[in-house]
Amino acid sequence: MKVIEIEGARKLKGSIRVSGAKNATVALIPAAILTDEEATICNVPEITDTEALCDILKLLKVQVNRSTESVIINPSEMVNTEITEPFSKKLRASYYFMGALLGKYKKAVMYFPGGCSIGARPIDLHLKGFEALGAKVTSEKNKYIVEAEELKGANIYLDIASVGATINIMLAAVRAKGTTIIDNAAKEPEIVNVATFLNNMGAKISGAGTSTIKIEGVDYLHKCFHEVIPDRIEAGTYIIIGALCGEELQIDNVIPEHIDSLLLKLKEMGVELDIGMDYVKVKKQEHTLQAVNIKTAVYPGFPTDLQQPITVLLTQASGKSKVTETIWENRFMHIPYLNKLGSDIDVKNQTATIMGPTELKGEEVVATDLRAGAAMVAAGLVAEGKTTITNAEHILRGYEGIIEKLRLVGAKISLKEIG
Repeated sequence: MKVIEIEGARKLKGSIRVSGAKNATVALIPAAILTDEEATICNVPEITDTEALCDILKLLKVQVNRSTESVIINPSEMVNTEITEPFSKKLRASYYFMGALLGKYKKAVMYFPGGCSIGARPIDLHLKGFEALGAKVTSEKNKYIVEAEELKGANIYLDIASVGATINIMLAAVRAKGTTIIDNAAKEPEIVNVATFLNNMGAKISGAGTSTIKIEGVDYLHKCFHEVIPDRIEAGTYIIIGALCGEELQIDNVIPEHIDSLLLKLKEMGVELDIGMDYVKVKKQEHTLQAVNIKTAVYPGFPTDLQQPITVLLTQASGKSKVTETIWENRFMHIPYLNKLGSDIDVKNQTATIMGPTELKGEEVVATDLRAGAAMVAAGLVAEGKTTITNAEHILRGYEGIIEKLRLVGAKISLKEIG
């Protein structure tokens, strides 16, 4: 088991460069098998989720070459084989291979994906989309067999604007016959990044980033070069850390409009920000922050992935804040550990009420999932004394070089292996 240890209450100063977006990368790697030639993806973060997806590529006999920040994927000798449970359960995003394999070979066989335990995460919308394109879905315990004689374009309405379903249906529809329309599509920047990648290979996708996406099927996808967008959740996490304990902490390689909802809330709290074209500088906070209310929502609303980190910042704000989670039902698993550190938070239904400011003191806590782990890191950095975070593997799934990046700006933080 991996453990992160932090000696807190140290001021952070300097700059942190944001890596490529995890939530885009985990879709781009499976999408690359749709090409008939070779795809080069750069600005790829070195995180365990990326490694797990490359392992699946190798299982499928896809040639994978990894260099610094880049992955070259060549599926010319690919074999469409079953993605077994040990591979699929390593991460949630393994399900993107279902849409990509169906799109290319008209058949996908894999087990139900894994990932963080933050609530029920069914793939019903994905499967309904595949069925609308003409596929037959068969389930055997945890294994899904999705196959079709031919995929034909269809009009598909998503009951929920799901990022995963939007991308997976795009992957399946890119090489279908005719035109596919996805209505009530999710609008996240990562979807635009995936659509751009597919279009660079010769796909015909329009409307990505809006609620209606149109896909005209093509027969062939050629080689391409593509860059992953900066990770807006990583950027937001470090900006929140800057507001907690920064002293002129600058976050570089940021697309500020991707995190507008966060920046507006921070300004409402009284956080002093300098926002540039591709950076956000968090100035030293000379006054007490003010309590605010936050409600998570699909993009461009407040991201559920930043709900847990910003809860830590709200423990240092004056007054009563409320955070309502509308996306995942189990995304308050970090609260008992924040209370163990000294916060005053009460959870009822899907709303956390935070009374602040409170002094946090180091204790042993658990990273119950990826973003809860990021919240524990933020809490440990501001807390007095030593904080020990167990199950740190969750954090390494989504934050490239987090230990090194924080050390460079003055944090006393280390990663250890125990057991």
